[in-house]
Amino acid sequence: MAKREEIVPMPKSRFLEVECKKCKESVVVFSKSATYVKCKKCGEEIAVPGGGKVRILGRVKKVLA
Repeated sequence: MAKREEIVPMPKSRFLEVECKKCKESVVVFSKSATYVKCKKCGEEIAVPGGGKVRILGRVKKVLA
C-alpha cells in the first residue's frame, strides 16, 4: 500500500516556552529563530541563532503547537 500524501505537510519547526536561568521568567521562542532572544525581565540571552535551529541557553519548559 502506497504512503498517502498529505495536502499540507506538517512543519518541522515549533514554538518553545523557554525559562530564563537567571530569573525564571518564561519566554516563547521560535525553534528556527534568526535573531538573538533576550529575557524581557533581566536581559539575559535565552536563545542564539545557530544556522538553522536556535541554540537554547535557558531551560525548555514545553513545546507549543
